[in-house]
Amino acid sequence: MNTVHHQDRNKERVVGTVSKLSPTNDPWDPIVSLKRYGEHRLTSVEMTVAQVCNMRCEHCAVGHTLIMREPDMLPLDLMLKKLDQVPDLETISITGGEPTFHMSTVKDYIIPILKYAKDRGIRSQLNSNVTLDYARYEMIAPYLDVMHISFNYTNANDFHEVGFVHTNHQVSSSVTGKWYDQMMENTRRLAEGGLFVSAETMINYRTHQKLGEIHRLINEMGCKRHEVHPMYPSSFASDLPVLSIDDFRASIHHLLDVRNKEMWMLFGTLPFYGCNTNEEDHALLKRLHQEPNVTVRNDPDGRNRLNVNLFNGEVYVTDFADIPSFGSIYEEELDDIFNRWLKTHPLAQSVNCHCPAANCCGPNLLVANMYYPSADFKQRKSHITLV
Repeated sequence: MNTVHHQDRNKERVVGTVSKLSPTNDPWDPIVSLKRYGEHRLTSVEMTVAQVCNMRCEHCAVGHTLIMREPDMLPLDLMLKKLDQVPDLETISITGGEPTFHMSTVKDYIIPILKYAKDRGIRSQLNSNVTLDYARYEMIAPYLDVMHISFNYTNANDFHEVGFVHTNHQVSSSVTGKWYDQMMENTRRLAEGGLFVSAETMINYRTHQKLGEIHRLINEMGCKRHEVHPMYPSSFASDLPVLSIDDFRASIHHLLDVRNKEMWMLFGTLPFYGCNTNEEDHALLKRLHQEPNVTVRNDPDGRNRLNVNLFNGEVYVTDFADIPSFGSIYEEELDDIFNRWLKTHPLAQSVNCHCPAANCCGPNLLVANMYYPSADFKQRKSHITLV
């Protein structure tokens, strides 16, 4: 654990210590900062640096924003200045589209932002499909904490069917098969080189009976963590079949039965809460709490994280819910936008609850609207104790 000094323009300040990421140390979870400060604070900033992608996954949560040719990005120095103004910043994430699609983005934005984070003692994550040439990922790796990949496949045919549904031209299975092999090889090489690779799987109509095999492949590639999230109907996924809560629950139990218990498994945006009255939900939550190397991350969006679009400066508070831009970095500091959202917006207030007994700080907005439209979570009490 090392103390890091950050040169904040003209003033040096100590920003804290950097500890190894583990099931007991997940700085992206908003409950960590909630416990520390006694309130939600902006500790995480996500930056969208790409609106292009070589894939068109059927479940993509930002598929509607993908384009063929990107406009110019805003000046890097402006974004770094805005990050300087966030005093409690602990993590950043870089996302797209495919952030590494253009080598110029890698060199001119991604690596400088990651260097800034490293100098300041801030944890970093890059969301990538890692299907392109290894050289660009090798350039990034020395400065990155977490390479986050999406992995919802058991073979190249799955990859072809899932990853290229929404392309505007035919992509042959021979081409996608090469990308699939390259994705797996790149992941292995990054993991073997010591990078923390976290593979995310969506539980949906395609994957819920294949999670064990998907987990086996993720383990074989050397990933340090397997993230599992239910798929919800957002953007490209809006018209896909939605699993029942019973199917979600059964698939998670099966995965827990067959998983590698040495690997960190992180579950997020689950539709199960201690304040539910369903005893099967209680049993699953207790099992998740008791299993070794298993964590359930509270939803960061709008609780400790904002997203900044580096093409127009617009600021968003959530990935999934249909909430338009809530501000602009040209007009406000990020802390001010965050506090205005958290303290004044009725949607933020509707899920702004904290239950210490269940280690929970409320549902994701889309989950609440989809499964619990009439529930007042601020008035509910947990029926179980998980701490």
